[in-house]
Amino acid sequence: MENIMHQSVVVNGINMHVAEVGEGPAVLLLHGFPELWYSWRHQMLYLASKGYRAIAPDLRGYGDSDAPPSPSSYTAFHVVGDLVALLNSLGLDKVFLVGHDWGSLIAWYLCLFRPDRIKALVNMSCVYHYFDPKNPSKKPLEEMRETFGDDYYVCRFQATEEVEEEFAGVDTAELVKAFFSNRDTRPPCIPRGGFQYFAHQNPNPMPEWLTQEDLNYYATKFKKTGFSGGFNFYRCIDLNWELSAPWREAQIQVPVKFVVGDLDLTYHIPGIQDYIHNGGFKKDVPDLQEVIVIPGAAHFINQEKADECSIHIYDFISKF
Repeated sequence: MENIMHQSVVVNGINMHVAEVGEGPAVLLLHGFPELWYSWRHQMLYLASKGYRAIAPDLRGYGDSDAPPSPSSYTAFHVVGDLVALLNSLGLDKVFLVGHDWGSLIAWYLCLFRPDRIKALVNMSCVYHYFDPKNPSKKPLEEMRETFGDDYYVCRFQATEEVEEEFAGVDTAELVKAFFSNRDTRPPCIPRGGFQYFAHQNPNPMPEWLTQEDLNYYATKFKKTGFSGGFNFYRCIDLNWELSAPWREAQIQVPVKFVVGDLDLTYHIPGIQDYIHNGGFKKDVPDLQEVIVIPGAAHFINQEKADECSIHIYDFISKF
């Protein structure tokens, strides 16, 4: 870990914290919620040992990167703009791309908007069009409320002050541990005032893949920043859908490998398995070359199954 270098890069009007290690072809790794660059620590060191330059930023709103105050400053266009500016600043024309959770959603957008900058993509957990409504006459949040109810976590995250006060009232380390140790595949529904219960009702001990040092790192950063930056990504779901209308039927035109755990809650959203395995995914991503379902793995797969994920990434990008 001491070999990982850190710097702050000015991109798209913000200061972005970037961690990197290694020399060789560049691999850009994008984290999700509630995570940080640190979520890729294992893959970064592995890829560096294989002759790659691993680059993992804190996305805007997270960790040591700037957090613009307005929720509307967190659209996919803003975040993709940050990443393109980062590549330009680092002098990188094209990179391999890896994403997980919200990082995978941003990775899809990056490939959609700027396929000329991506050699190949390894995405984890969230499929293409993950938040898009099945009924095109409805906005994503409207359909989510109808399907899962107002207590669905994505819907709860829309309440700016309410949910932030709830998170602030819970021990940060316990909250992060609850997210990481959760293995419930049902859609997460948290009633008002329920995040404190969520943080303490989870019977699972500390996951084997998470050390106290790891938990302390996450907790220290989120105690400092709060979770508002992460919430703001969710608050732009409808706006992303509206602004990306010109690309509505566009396909992803880069080589792709997709990895998901069979206990990942994203894999159990109604319709997702049919989409993945019965042709819908391949139609939208014609160069989808591999789909890997890892048995016994839950949502935070890049940390829980770190070695497997590192090998899956390397095996794919080494083809190009």
